[in-house]
Amino acid sequence: MSRRSNGLVGIWAEAQRQQQRQREAQARYQRDQERQQRAYQRELARSHREQRAAYRQQREAEARRRTEELDARVESLRGLLVAGCRAPAFRAGALVRPERIEAFSPGRLAVPVPMPDPNRYQPQGGWTAARRAQAQAEARSLFERDWQSAQAAEAQRQQQLAAYRLQYQQWADVQLGEIRRHNAGIAEMTAGLRNGDPEATVEYFSAALYASTAWPEDLPRQVSAAYDSGARQLVLNWELPTYDVVPEMKSVRYMPTADQEKETARPVAQRRALYRDVLAQCLLLVLHDLFAADEFGTLDSVALNGFVDDHDPATGRRAHMVLATVMASRSTFAGLRLEQVNAVDCLVDGLRGQLSSRPDQGATVRPGRTPSDIGEGVVTHGGDEEPDLYEMDPIAFESLVADLFRAMGMQAVTTQRSNDGGVDVDALDPAPIRGGKIVVQVKRYRNTVPPTAVRDLYGTVQDAGANKGVLVTTSGFGPGSHTFANGKPLELVSGSELVDLLHRHGLRGRLGGGERTVPAQRTAPDGRTAADGRPGADGETGADGHNVLGMYWSGGVALDVCALVCQGNRVLDDDHFVFFNNPRTPDGAVRALSPAAPDRAAIGVSFDALPERADRLVIVAAVDPVTNPAADLSGFTLAGIRLLDSAGGQLDRLEVSDGRPDETALVLGSFRRRPGGDWDFVGGGKGYRGGLEELVQEYGIDVA
Repeated sequence: MSRRSNGLVGIWAEAQRQQQRQREAQARYQRDQERQQRAYQRELARSHREQRAAYRQQREAEARRRTEELDARVESLRGLLVAGCRAPAFRAGALVRPERIEAFSPGRLAVPVPMPDPNRYQPQGGWTAARRAQAQAEARSLFERDWQSAQAAEAQRQQQLAAYRLQYQQWADVQLGEIRRHNAGIAEMTAGLRNGDPEATVEYFSAALYASTAWPEDLPRQVSAAYDSGARQLVLNWELPTYDVVPEMKSVRYMPTADQEKETARPVAQRRALYRDVLAQCLLLVLHDLFAADEFGTLDSVALNGFVDDHDPATGRRAHMVLATVMASRSTFAGLRLEQVNAVDCLVDGLRGQLSSRPDQGATVRPGRTPSDIGEGVVTHGGDEEPDLYEMDPIAFESLVADLFRAMGMQAVTTQRSNDGGVDVDALDPAPIRGGKIVVQVKRYRNTVPPTAVRDLYGTVQDAGANKGVLVTTSGFGPGSHTFANGKPLELVSGSELVDLLHRHGLRGRLGGGERTVPAQRTAPDGRTAADGRPGADGETGADGHNVLGMYWSGGVALDVCALVCQGNRVLDDDHFVFFNNPRTPDGAVRALSPAAPDRAAIGVSFDALPERADRLVIVAAVDPVTNPAADLSGFTLAGIRLLDSAGGQLDRLEVSDGRPDETALVLGSFRRRPGGDWDFVGGGKGYRGGLEELVQEYGIDVA
């Protein structure tokens, strides 16, 4: 007998199958997770291995780079003489500057204003005779108006072109005069060299050594020389590199087990031998440079002593220790083939010179002849004593500036004397963001550097694509220079700032006696004091190195131009307000002058002689109430200030604001003292309706 199932067994079996499937799925998921984890661990281990390999390769590459640098340094030292002999010989012509001035380029001012075409002013419309006549009259009126406007614009263009041409000509005359003075000095030195003048001879051959491209920049260039005209012999002491010029290390190897670099020292015997060879090469190279530069046959022989500036092992004090000496005649030296010689054998055996057997230990030799043996006329560039920057050789001065930039953490090299594009030193500041290429010009001046030099530097910066231009001088800069440089990538370093920078970075230099000179005062015939005996335009004696501020403007309005010597916005006292009733300050530092065309007013200023408490010189203009009682400053246009030197040469042109209707007095601008002692020009523009009285009251002058 059969019995129907109630379905519980099927349900139970299906549940069992579901549980089995879930367990299998869970097992598969767990196996996948474990597989992924193992793959991740393998990838992580592979990445670590690659990182360790890359790190090791990097450290090994750095060690190889250091080793290659050491090898390259040694090779350059061994090939110093050979490379130097292949460098071009120095010639006096390399110092001559071409008389090339930038051509006059007025730009848009050279293009005449187009005149209106009468054919384009034809009457339009008109059905009747009266309307046609009216249209003709309107067209003619419109043409005449446009014609007059174009004529006025053309007249203004021609006026501006003439003024710009005059400014360019004055600038060109200054530039050409400077070039000709420089070339005249070179010609004078060359003439003295031909005539056997000792001073010219020493200067020329010192320049030849300093300008030589054969010397690596890190080798010293310091010379003391004199010329024996009777024996036609140049006697000089030349600084040699110290023992550390030869690398102490021979190679660098990376040790992965210790994760550090291992340095292998160069064998002492090898280092000593290489140092003696370098010293011998240096002396032979000096002789080569001197005889190669002797294009006029001035030298029959050279007596050369090589010294190091180092601590004497016997005393512990710093001293000049002579490590090598040689006396070579032209005929003997000409027979040598320097590129094939062993330097030590050539110096000691071939030229019968002396070379220290242990220069690394400071063992000295006795010099045969020194510059001091000749007597007076010894010229020294560098050395322990503070060098006078005014008297320093121009090339040595450029090298000193390059040394300063290197001491400040930059890369710097002096440029060739020709085709340098107006650049004396090329520098590179490695600092991020603010760093970059820097072009440097140096001016070994005693008088104020003209603003034209600053303008030239700005053009050079743009042409060279440099980040900054630096102008270094032994003198100072006038207000026009600082005004032009303001807001531009230019930096002006005056003589006092240069000396301070040199001393702060371990270098040496002084300006003359080392102190800032103040012009000596003396009494003028009328009992007033003046700084020197040169007469001003008004017949008074003026301060040495004074400037002339020449004011010019268009229009027929007559103006009184005045000056106020101030501390802040207050005049020092009534005597320091220069106007028609007080033509000069008590010390004569500021005084009214008779203008010279094209100026309509002039003021003489000796900026260095202004009182120490004065920090501003304010220049103002006011309508002359006697000549023009009803006039205002609406006719005061196309105005400016010409900054002139004491000889009348234009240094700069400063723009000032135009006048406005209903105003009768105007602040043209003010010269403001910088912390370093130079002066900036700041434009004015504030006008006054109450004339000069209202203006001066604002500066603390009581006009009651």
